[in-house]
Amino acid sequence: MPTDHRDWYDTPLYYDIIFDADTPREATFLEMVWTIFGDKSRTRRVLEPACGSGRLVIEMARRGWDVAGFDGNEKMLDFAKERLRKNDLKARLWPDWMQNFTLPKTAHYDLAHCLVSTFKYLQTEADAMACLQRVAAVLKPGGIFVLGLHLSQYAKGKEEHERWKATRNDIEVVCNTHTWPPNRKTRLEDLRTRLKITHAGRTRIQETRWQFRTYDARQLKALLRKVPEFTLQICYDFTYDLDSPRKLDDSYPDIILVLKRVQYSSLSE
Repeated sequence: MPTDHRDWYDTPLYYDIIFDADTPREATFLEMVWTIFGDKSRTRRVLEPACGSGRLVIEMARRGWDVAGFDGNEKMLDFAKERLRKNDLKARLWPDWMQNFTLPKTAHYDLAHCLVSTFKYLQTEADAMACLQRVAAVLKPGGIFVLGLHLSQYAKGKEEHERWKATRNDIEVVCNTHTWPPNRKTRLEDLRTRLKITHAGRTRIQETRWQFRTYDARQLKALLRKVPEFTLQICYDFTYDLDSPRKLDDSYPDIILVLKRVQYSSLSE
């Protein structure tokens, strides 16, 4: 079967299908984290950098949040806007990038989130710092940033593979993701995703290749020390189990950081 080499972000419907199963659970986790660690506010304003197909934009809007989000792919944004329209929901969406996004000085949010390793598309330390600093700047004092990413295990030195399947109406998508061993020197790892898409009785293969920046626990701690606007409150893993906090170490691959925007007075001390 021939393979179509293209960016999976250019086919937002199939991307949305394979990631949508966890959306309600992720949204509940975000709300609970904000309730536990955030400074209570009546506004309930949330920002999602790299919002993709808008699955969490829509879910948070459905739950009554005032939602804003941006993404670098216009096709993703068009898809998200159409889903909002069909569900009679509203959110502010615009094209932008994590490392240099802009917002009005009057825009401040109670909660921000960036899950499932999107942060690792920022391939330099400068871009990663810039993203964290910009998110901090648009959060209210006491606001929460929930950041999820996969940690790299340099010592293992072996390839990893994940496979899962999802369906929606008459569409079936099988996702196979292959990750090559991380390079400790370059701080990069190669990934390949193949989607086997069966739609309207026809099956085809779509392949995307890209690179992520790598982090182990030590490297992630070093990055956080460079952004004093945030303090680390707690860590979880991708089970989203609030009763099972984790340490920021290399004992598990998938980490969620709960970062709190410090009070402005703390930064000037």
